[in-house]
Amino acid sequence: MGKKKQTTTRRDLMKSAVATATAFMFAPSHILGREGLTAPSEKLNLAFIGVGSRGGHNLSKFQEQNVVALCDVDEKYAEKSFSKYEDVPKYKDFRVMLDKHKDVDGVVVSTPDHTHAVAAMAVMERKKHLYVEKPLAHSIHEVRALMKAAQDNNVQTQLGNQGHSYDEMRKTREWIGEGAIGQVKEVQAWYTHSYGNGRARSKETPPVPETLDWDLWLGPARVSSLSS
Repeated sequence: MGKKKQTTTRRDLMKSAVATATAFMFAPSHILGREGLTAPSEKLNLAFIGVGSRGGHNLSKFQEQNVVALCDVDEKYAEKSFSKYEDVPKYKDFRVMLDKHKDVDGVVVSTPDHTHAVAAMAVMERKKHLYVEKPLAHSIHEVRALMKAAQDNNVQTQLGNQGHSYDEMRKTREWIGEGAIGQVKEVQAWYTHSYGNGRARSKETPPVPETLDWDLWLGPARVSSLSS
């Protein structure tokens, strides 16, 4: 007798092996084995922390999935994203959101840099798969702590170095690992966009917007260093 054929859904595959919800951000439909829309039974339940600017762009890439919760500390800044999901619960504190939504499969973190590590840790401690924008953390200690949390909680993770998801990067890594180009003694890298780098720090101290929860925005930052 032949073995009974087992059927694996995309949800099963995602939970047991390859990637978090964010893997689908970069993969076209034909690679995922589906030419039409995703079947409801295979959709992922996703929550988003930070949905303005970059977070709004990331959110737009998951329209075929179940968006079950949105979080942002500034309701005006997030208004464009919030308005697209009127029936989806909104939060300012991601800890409250994560505690209320136990059915979440994965979380996308697109907050300002200083809250990446703390938000990522909160997600993984709740055993949820994770995509977090770069930079991952402020120190090697934080990076090592996050790596350990991912292993201890058996979750799939991805950092938002989008270019590293391309085949060219994988091939280069394989060539180096297999010794195809010999011993690498020097690597040169450059970046052509400024994105404001090198600008002097503003001396202006505008008031905190009424729509912004300042304490939640600060996250792990020391209040004393900002109040002087």
